[in-house]
Amino acid sequence: MASFLSAVPIPSSHVLVTDYPKLALFVFAIGSFTVARFALKTLFVLLQTFVVSGKNLKKYGAGKGAWAVVTGASEGIGREYALQLAKKGFNVVVSARNAPALASLVTEIEGLSSGDKKVQAKAVVMDFSKVDDATQWRKFRAELSGLDIGVLINNAGKSYQYPEDLSACAEKDMEDIVTINVTSLVRITRMILPGMVEKKRGLIINMGSFSGTGVASPMLSTYAGTKAFLSSFTGSLNEEVCGMGVDVECVNTYFVVSNMSKIRRASALIPTPKAFVGSVLSKIALPCGALWTKRPGVVTPYWSHALLDYVMHMIGWNMLYVRYTHSLHKDIRRRALRKLEREAKKQ
Repeated sequence: MASFLSAVPIPSSHVLVTDYPKLALFVFAIGSFTVARFALKTLFVLLQTFVVSGKNLKKYGAGKGAWAVVTGASEGIGREYALQLAKKGFNVVVSARNAPALASLVTEIEGLSSGDKKVQAKAVVMDFSKVDDATQWRKFRAELSGLDIGVLINNAGKSYQYPEDLSACAEKDMEDIVTINVTSLVRITRMILPGMVEKKRGLIINMGSFSGTGVASPMLSTYAGTKAFLSSFTGSLNEEVCGMGVDVECVNTYFVVSNMSKIRRASALIPTPKAFVGSVLSKIALPCGALWTKRPGVVTPYWSHALLDYVMHMIGWNMLYVRYTHSLHKDIRRRALRKLEREAKKQ
């Protein structure tokens, strides 16, 4: 094969230009277009991530008596969404299973009121894994009835205790992940969306993940599958309602300091909930790192997540990331099991 290739004459660039001018022009045009597209995409990603501001939240009723609904609001990212939206002028409905944590959050939100600027808040205790509990869902709908809802944050979610092969996972855990991350989310969205469409004003934020929204994630297969669904659901729904004054986006998220991630220390790549939520709310409707990656509706607003998302999709080689993730999850599983063994011995 090598001898055959060495025998094939390869024209020099000078010969190519002089003897085949049309072919040379075509090759030059293709190369120029590729370089220009790369440069333009890079420029837009950097501008959206570091310079340009997203849509103003006043478009969705901030400071005008509108309400924001935040699920999974008892801690972490959900709690921070509730606080920051309240500071920006929304009344807030917070929902989760932890009643004491919600009560404390409501008190904190109402404490943000000053002078004539009153902030209202209410808590609705919900277990989103129980879709067949008609009583709690009737109560949830009743609590939202009559409210002018401008923003919905679908933040409630469940992941694995630690990475595990699907064949070894508990069936109940897998069912809960699908129910909370997909079934309940679609039900809540369907419940609130008609009011937004009627008022021609609304914002729906669905919390995605690099697992599923970015690349496949072995040993988190069910969780990653729900996030892949969420990416497609968001892109489809956004196209349905974008002409009706409603914006829908799926926030592609790498690690954030939280109980779900089990990470306690922030770094350049792992922000606090406060920093992360601040970036999301300042970049509404800007794809940032997800720009031109064939994932309509997906946004990656936090700066380091945006750069990582951009580089991953610019380089390609998704299987390289999948295999790295698989290796990482195997290591996390080993450490988690060792920790459980140590704790069992102490008892």
